Amino acid sequence: MLFNRLCDWSLDQMNPRTSSRHLLIPKSAAWMMLVLTAAGFLVASTSINRLTGLLGPVALAIVLFYSLTKRFTSATHFFLGFALAIAPAGAWIAQTGRLDLPPVILGAGVICWVAGFDLIYATQDIEFDRRAGLHSLVVRLGIDRSLQLAQWLHFLMFCALVGFGWVAKLGTIYFAAMTLIAAALVYEHLGARKRDLAAINRAFFQSNAFVSVVFVAAVAADLWF
Repeated sequence: MLFNRLCDWSLDQMNPRTSSRHLLIPKSAAWMMLVLTAAGFLVASTSINRLTGLLGPVALAIVLFYSLTKRFTSATHFFLGFALAIAPAGAWIAQTGRLDLPPVILGAGVICWVAGFDLIYATQDIEFDRRAGLHSLVVRLGIDRSLQLAQWLHFLMFCALVGFGWVAKLGTIYFAAMTLIAAALVYEHLGARKRDLAAINRAFFQSNAFVSVVFVAAVAADLWF
């Protein structure tokens, strides 16, 4: 997030929705915190196991690279999804020292989930992105088709969560919780249809936070009981 803020420092000032972001902290402080957090991440990675130490710089490069993608590709939403999808893979490697099928399936679900909700969120910036010459699927496809694509991506995400539960041999509690996640996704898309900034933000933040909490709670409860 720090690198994203630094890369988009001037763009954020021109965008009415984000114009106050650069007032939060000085640019020099953002650079200092970026260096400290990046260094801390790499040190922590090397302290876990050999594979996390080797992959730490790769993970950091992927996460930071996302912030540059909007300048040359409309697939930026999928790059963001990929940047976040390395989290379950990284956690699995940190715990086991290897990569297996369950986190790969979960990572694919994260890509679809993040790309879908980022498409919804990006509808707010379609006019600014178009004027600034930034790449976005919302600019390329239009709002209606982008929202339809977001629906398909979230359907694939839901399928991936079900597939993850099956491959990871989770049980009744986990699969019962999938109905709550499905309801949250429906709520998010109903809010997006209103084309209202407040409704989009409410659906975006509330439903995605709910999905995250329900998923973690469902996995933990299923394994515990």
